[in-house]
Amino acid sequence: MTTRQTITAGVDGSPESLDAARWAADEALRRGLPLHLVHAGGPPAKRTRPPDNDAPDNHVPAHRENNVLDRTVLHIAHTHPTLALLDEEVAGPPVEALLAAARSSALLVVGSRGSGALSRALVGSVALAVAARASCPVALVRASAGSGGPGPASAEGSDHPVVLGLDLDRAGDELLEYAFDAAASREAPLHVVHVWTAPLIPSADAIDPRPEKEHRLAAELAPWRHKFPGTQVTGRLVHGLVGHHVVKAARPAALLVIGRRVPAGPHLGRTTHAALHHARCPVVVVPHY
Repeated sequence: MTTRQTITAGVDGSPESLDAARWAADEALRRGLPLHLVHAGGPPAKRTRPPDNDAPDNHVPAHRENNVLDRTVLHIAHTHPTLALLDEEVAGPPVEALLAAARSSALLVVGSRGSGALSRALVGSVALAVAARASCPVALVRASAGSGGPGPASAEGSDHPVVLGLDLDRAGDELLEYAFDAAASREAPLHVVHVWTAPLIPSADAIDPRPEKEHRLAAELAPWRHKFPGTQVTGRLVHGLVGHHVVKAARPAALLVIGRRVPAGPHLGRTTHAALHHARCPVVVVPHY
């Protein structure tokens, strides 16, 4: 996996962005990377708090504590005192600011619900635009998913796998590597699900596609099983509606990983939309070739 400088989280003052920042802080600690908090719309002024020989200096002066970004910094510094933090106010539209930050990020994290959402199933326009265009993987985190509360969204461990929705016709190394690495770093099993929608057996004379698909799935996973021998991997084939079955497979998951082909258009596909709108766990969209 390409090494980049930071885990980046978008901050807008909403509960969703605070939960996303907390989730991103956990991920930054897990990977040993700094957390970069970005708030768009204010005057550009970057403040870096690099770690010294022992611990990061996460002090925020009292006169700045009412700022949206600084409130988030104070919260993360309190909950993750050993984490190196960078924070940045960026002038201009949030989407463009986050896309620019993605270029130097290992992962970009955003809250999965905009402030104008009509229900918990809706995803904010900024989150969708960033997930469709960012050059790095994008994690979309629902409210409360990063708060440590009950439920599969905040759970880790062997009872809560990482789930990878894999299209065998569009499997990319970046996608597979991200999913295996995410499972290994969490010491969680990896469940790989391939769903196809063509008729199961179109006619009495047709060849059952399942054996060929089983062979292809095993071949895709074999080198990654070898590279991550400590990760328990399960591959499964399902016939039906792709979005429905991917979301269903992710119900007990700590994380759902899905892919986005590059180059692609400015919009996400139907399966990705279904996952982002209906999966209860954090969803990572990985661009791949």
